Amino acid sequence: MNTTAHDRASALLATTPLVDGHNDLPWALRALAGPDPADAVDGIDLTAVQPRLQTDLPRLRAGRVGAQFWSVYVPCSFTGDSAVTATLEQIEVVHRLVERYPEHLALVRTADEAEAVFRDGRIASLLGAEGGHSIAGSLGALRALRRLGVRYLTLTHNLNTDWADSATDEPVHGGLTDFGREVVREMNRIGMLVDLSHVAATTMRDALATTSAPVVFTHSSCRAVNDHPRNVPDDVLEALPGNGGVCMVTFVPRFVSPAVAAWDGRLHEAMTAAGLDHRDLRARDAFAAAWDGPPPPTATLDDVVAHLEHAREVAGIDHIGIGGDYDGAAELPAGLEDVAGYPALFGALLERGWSAEDCARLAGRNVLRVLRAADDVARAAGG
Repeated sequence: MNTTAHDRASALLATTPLVDGHNDLPWALRALAGPDPADAVDGIDLTAVQPRLQTDLPRLRAGRVGAQFWSVYVPCSFTGDSAVTATLEQIEVVHRLVERYPEHLALVRTADEAEAVFRDGRIASLLGAEGGHSIAGSLGALRALRRLGVRYLTLTHNLNTDWADSATDEPVHGGLTDFGREVVREMNRIGMLVDLSHVAATTMRDALATTSAPVVFTHSSCRAVNDHPRNVPDDVLEALPGNGGVCMVTFVPRFVSPAVAAWDGRLHEAMTAAGLDHRDLRARDAFAAAWDGPPPPTATLDDVVAHLEHAREVAGIDHIGIGGDYDGAAELPAGLEDVAGYPALFGALLERGWSAEDCARLAGRNVLRVLRAADDVARAAGG
């Protein structure tokens, strides 16, 4: 990429907030420093570059990140009350991060607040809960998360819930159950975004048929470009204009690169033969590090561009966004290794003929519109 394109991208992101849909820093901090939120936040200085992480404040600034949905993720191994407790602990991690770095971060709940914080020179911080197991089957817990500032719920993670099928589990429900549809309607009522990353295609279609508000895919790419179950089929992308929703393309190598996906399929087979669950992220990373199989191919920035261009072609420019999934994957594509890489990505798009206006919609305008629409639906419903 030439310097001019990179500079143009940086200038664009200085005036238009880049809203990233998904970052797993809170869980990465917990993994490094333990489950106590005070230890997780106070034990690591994010004002310095942290080689063990893909996210820190210097690189967020270099990447021109204007607003970040921080994932308050807990693994599917947490169930019932323990899942709710761990989710609350992760929410506390984000609140403590904002309190520790007030000159850099500010907690926000609305699109207007996010834009105001961006104009103030800080990074707007929003919360997103990853996986319906986080509410333990309780609409009361769902409402409580919303009161604490959680703006989206991913309906499943890697395993089915009792009310929704996951993309990476054996189907049980055929999509959403009656209670699952009730969850979606309640999310509409209280203004919580319905996140369809991680869910089965049947669940995507059921949710789109149920919701009265635009949906999001906070970190998913395109099935037609790479046939991975975590990606979005074209018929669902085609439905987004009618719904108003946004697919936020992710950078995870096995989701964006067919070569990496094929390698990961071999890893899956080897783990299954060893009696291990490939869906367990920690187990997968540990097994891959010691595996005597072929080395993994390298995904690239161009792989991500291919998904962005396909999503733009199928869903339209008003229905795409960015959800990098930093600190949620062991490796990221070459050129996008950490959160400092966004200007390189947008520079590549500008070089390929994307207009500044189209890049601005991709960067954040689309998802901020969805956030406002969700609030409008909730107000109309009295939520």
